Amino acid sequence: MEVTTTVRDTFVHLVHDVFPNLTTDEPFYNVLAGSSILLVSAIIYVIARLLIRPQIASWVYRSDNVWDNALQEYGFFRRLMHLFPAIFIYITAPVLIDEGAVFLGLMVKSSQLYMLYSALLALYALLSTVEYVYNTSALAKRAPITGFIQVTKLGFAIIAILLSISLIVDRSPLLIVSGLTAIAAVLLLIFRDTILGFVAGIQIAANRMFNTGDWISMQKYEVDGEIKEIGLTNVKVQNWDKTISTLPTYSLTTEAVKNWRGMQESGGRRIKRAIHLDVHSIKLCDNEMLERFSKIRYINDYIEKKKNELQAYHRDYSIDESDLLNSRRLTNIGTFRAYLEAYLRKHPHIHQELTLMVRQLPPTELGLPLEIYCFSAKQDWVDYEKIQADIFDHVMAMLEPFDLRAYQRDSHLGALVNRGSESPRP
Repeated sequence: MEVTTTVRDTFVHLVHDVFPNLTTDEPFYNVLAGSSILLVSAIIYVIARLLIRPQIASWVYRSDNVWDNALQEYGFFRRLMHLFPAIFIYITAPVLIDEGAVFLGLMVKSSQLYMLYSALLALYALLSTVEYVYNTSALAKRAPITGFIQVTKLGFAIIAILLSISLIVDRSPLLIVSGLTAIAAVLLLIFRDTILGFVAGIQIAANRMFNTGDWISMQKYEVDGEIKEIGLTNVKVQNWDKTISTLPTYSLTTEAVKNWRGMQESGGRRIKRAIHLDVHSIKLCDNEMLERFSKIRYINDYIEKKKNELQAYHRDYSIDESDLLNSRRLTNIGTFRAYLEAYLRKHPHIHQELTLMVRQLPPTELGLPLEIYCFSAKQDWVDYEKIQADIFDHVMAMLEPFDLRAYQRDSHLGALVNRGSESPRP
């Protein structure tokens, strides 16, 4: 109490030195006191920001701990700096300003709100640090805590809002909560979409699930296009046919959505298409075929390598190459697969660092599917389709040099067969 009186008397004495006729009962005195408090609090914040915060940062970066570095990166110490001026205002305002002044209540409540939300942001940074440290540990693979951290942040935000309302209206938080529960059912009914959209928005922002400009596909709503706007209750998507689809925001978290952002960030766009080969055209390669294949530039080294491997195998096991039952021989389809893979490896518009393979799928009544699986280096739709078409133009044209045939169900051949079976016998 003595310290408070001393501080007030000192300030009043300084004011009288500047304004000799000014008394503490006049409104100008309260304005002058409030302005002085704000000025000193700003100086305190500048000192804390320029002197204390860099010192804390130097201590943090000199240590080998992970958690204090995470606190610094998430802004925990920076947000704590805002508490110093708020505490100063809260303590000194009742001392220097008259108790009956309206200006006093405004400054005290403002400082309390300032402290409340500064503490909330610091707490958010602390929770983010806990999440980061936990995710770097081995326990994160067993039980992720991201959802719990998000719920905790939401709970603290609700508490902060209730405390803010109680400070403004000067009522107990329990009374506010009891009043809200009476109309909770009506609020949930009226603002159902708003509440769902708000929760979905928190999930989308916290998990970085979607951003403006992302390409998404939703079969349920026949949506396939680019996100133009993510609002509280609605999401606008411009489809590739230039139509606009409007979706509930919460549908992005409750429905099956394909986000093509990963493809765009990977630098490639997948090509996954198969051609069906006639199984009757698959055969073993003879010397004439191998001689022909060895003149193809993409696989001449492959043919030579395989010839040497087969000769070594036959020599080691004393097998005559003319023995068709026991000897090993290349097939035209296997050589064709090797050619296609080598062709794709040399293609200038195929991403060589992503998955690339030519594989066989299980045979069906339509023949043997031979699938090309690779990624185009260009993601633009028009360029991508051109690259894919050029590749399969070449694939279809190269079937004949390898003595292969594509399977094609010709309806007119069936009609000819039926017509021949119906013709009268001689």
